[in-house]
Amino acid sequence: MYKVHFENRFIMLSSEPDRLQKYGLFHKFNDTKELYKIISDFQSDKRYTAINIYCPDIKHLWKMFRIYFTEVDAAGGLVRHTSGKYLFIEKKGKLDLPKGHIEPGEEPETCAIREVSEETGLEGHTIIKPICPSYHTYSWEGISYLKRTDWFLMEYNGEMITEPQTEEGITKVKWLSPDELNKIKGEAWLSLMDLINCSVLRT
Repeated sequence: MYKVHFENRFIMLSSEPDRLQKYGLFHKFNDTKELYKIISDFQSDKRYTAINIYCPDIKHLWKMFRIYFTEVDAAGGLVRHTSGKYLFIEKKGKLDLPKGHIEPGEEPETCAIREVSEETGLEGHTIIKPICPSYHTYSWEGISYLKRTDWFLMEYNGEMITEPQTEEGITKVKWLSPDELNKIKGEAWLSLMDLINCSVLRT
């Protein structure tokens, strides 16, 4: 399955109807023209918080879905301090994790380490393992983009910096324990909560 976020709404692509969640609409993929109308309608109509598009050939569905968008790649890090706390930043009034676009020829791991340093001022953090990638869309100057972000769990044992990098648009830096993560749903993007559930709360 592929979950694509449209801010705090999402489209789930699956090989069969996903009955595990409640969706405003279910659509069986029939042809590309219909698919693109569904995407366009979902972008403009905020009444539905989630829809499920399904097709037995999920690879074909995913390929056709991606063609609708201009694709961009990014990478970021979920930093775990040796104290057990995790690093979060606040941008545009929402909790987030440091991330950014991958530069030409740059490896995702290199990008993730760089973006964490640029957005938080941390140095000496190291990658432990990759974690769930995320997908979200946004529009800019009339173009619809699909961003894939490769995420990496990182370890850090230095000073727990809390000074925001305001030049990067960051207004707060927080270090939160696993017990505190369940309490931030109202402050965080849905995609961030999915990442936390995938990589922290399940461990």
